[in-house]
Amino acid sequence: MWDFSIGSALGMMARTTPFIVLRMAVYFGIALGYILVTGTGAGIGYGVGGFGDDGFQASSTFWGGAIGFGVFGAVMYWAREYILYVVKAGHIAVLVELIDGKPMPEGKSQITYAASVVQQRFAQASVLFAIDQLIKGVIGAITGLMRGVLSVLPLPGVQQLAGILNAFLKVAVGFIDEVILAHAIRTGATNPWTSAKEALVLYGQNYKVMLKNAAWLAVIVYVLSFVVFLVMLAPAALVVYLMPGAWAAGGLVFALLFAWSVKAALLEPFAITCLMQVYFKTIEGQSPNPEWEARLEQMSGKFRKLKARATGASEVETGGLRPA
Repeated sequence: MWDFSIGSALGMMARTTPFIVLRMAVYFGIALGYILVTGTGAGIGYGVGGFGDDGFQASSTFWGGAIGFGVFGAVMYWAREYILYVVKAGHIAVLVELIDGKPMPEGKSQITYAASVVQQRFAQASVLFAIDQLIKGVIGAITGLMRGVLSVLPLPGVQQLAGILNAFLKVAVGFIDEVILAHAIRTGATNPWTSAKEALVLYGQNYKVMLKNAAWLAVIVYVLSFVVFLVMLAPAALVVYLMPGAWAAGGLVFALLFAWSVKAALLEPFAITCLMQVYFKTIEGQSPNPEWEARLEQMSGKFRKLKARATGASEVETGGLRPA
């Protein structure tokens, strides 16, 4: 079974109510923004379509909604760097303090305190984003170890099983990168590149226990997300009914958006809190293993870039890691 405490994680989430409210405002606001901009696009398309026949109007309504959805999606793609910096990293900073049993400083709100902690560790949002992208790349390489083991087994259907496992692991490890960032905050590191490198080596030398728990959390989170999706089908259908031209494809899309916003606001911080419990407990008393560091350096170009930045190699390019 798993190595985390669901009750303890829920208790810590309750103690970070300001951040839970912030996350709900941000992610539910994003879902609402998608609906409003998509609806506006569909409305414009519906109006333009009034100059043609019914078929032209239906087509222009669909494309108006699709363009609105795409435009808002592009805006949110660029905004993800700041969401990571302000919302996700800030929430992690507070959760780290609670896991270690430290009280919140008096006279400051949780959000203000977390912002100061994150700024001390990661001077700019772009720095945190660049580190996060490198971490994801290294975690992907570690996860590939399991896929590699399966691929050499002489069993019928193993390739299909490896494909399914790979897709599942991609979901599961989506929670781990923020746990690696938590290590930098917890250790008070002044060089976030070095801290991320050490945290990844510690993760690599304990990857089996971490992946096992990440897999359990992926099952829990996505089962709950599917339930939320089913519940959200009814309000999504109502939104579509109120839109001009009844944009039929919108029902499924909006239900997925509602489910995503609940997952991002409530279920993901729960999963990350559980993984932080496991990670901090597992690495307690351990030092980064030089053999694992060499192994990661050999298997991952992202790890080599991270290590180069950690040692102050100014010639390393990180500009390509920014959102494109």
